[in-house]
Amino acid sequence: MNFTQLLTALRACPESVTVPASWGQGRAAFGGLMAAMVYEAMRMKLSDDRPVRSLAITFVGPAAPDVPISFEVEVLREGKAVSTLLGRAVQQGQVVTLVQGSFGAGRPSAVDVAAQPALDMRPLEQASAELPYIKGVTPEFMRHVALRWTIGGLPFTGNSSRHMGGWVRLRDVAEEPLTEAHLLALVDAWPPSLMPFLKQPAAGSTLTWTIEFIQPTPRLSTLDWCRYCVETEYARDGYGHASAALWTAEGELLALSRQTVTVFA
Repeated sequence: MNFTQLLTALRACPESVTVPASWGQGRAAFGGLMAAMVYEAMRMKLSDDRPVRSLAITFVGPAAPDVPISFEVEVLREGKAVSTLLGRAVQQGQVVTLVQGSFGAGRPSAVDVAAQPALDMRPLEQASAELPYIKGVTPEFMRHVALRWTIGGLPFTGNSSRHMGGWVRLRDVAEEPLTEAHLLALVDAWPPSLMPFLKQPAAGSTLTWTIEFIQPTPRLSTLDWCRYCVETEYARDGYGHASAALWTAEGELLALSRQTVTVFA
C-alpha cells in the first residue's frame, strides 16, 4: 500500500488500520507515516476546515508493522478561532504515538513578518544521486521516499557538519495536491541528524517532534520536489537537539520542525 492508500484506509476505518512491513523503520513503522495518520484522524474530528498550525508529537513506543492500530481523538477545546485536539495511535492496548494539535483560523493582524530566506543549496540537477532502496540496508520505508543529498553527509560517514539536507519527495503516489500529511512524511523521511556523525551503523530514532506549518500552504503536487535542511544544535549523552525547515523548490517556506533525537552509540 502506498501513502495515499493508507490514509484512505484510515479515513474509512480509524478503529483498525494495519501498516504493512514495507513501511517499516527498524522494528517500528515509519514515524512520519504514524504522525500523518494520527493527524488525519484529528482532521476528521474538526467541525470546520480551520488549518493546522502546529503538532507536538511523541513517539511513545514502536508501532509494529502488520499489527492492527486504532486511532483515537479527543477534542480538548474548540474555540471561535482555535481548536486543540489530542490524538493517539494505540496498538495492543498501548499508546505508541501521541499528538497534540493546534488548528487555527486566520484573523486580521497588524503583524506581518516574512520568513527568513531559504537556505541556499545546489539545484536538484547537481544533487547527489537518489538514495536507493536497498533491502536489509536502508529502512524499508525508503522504497516510498526519494532523497537527494546536497548538504552534509550520509549516515555513518563520520561527517562533522552540523547541517544535513537536500531534496525530497514521495516516490510511489499518484499526482494529487500536497497536504500537511504529506509534509509530515517528507520532513521525517530524513535520518536523525546525529547519524552522519557516526562512523559505523548504530540505532537512532526521534523521541519528540514539534512541527509548525506555514498557512496557507502553497499549492504543490505530490510529485514536486521540496528542499530540506536540519541543523544539529547540541548533542550529548545519547540525545541530540535539532531544528529544521522544509521549503518549496522555489524557496517558499512550508514548515518549521524541531526534534529531540536519540542515538545508541
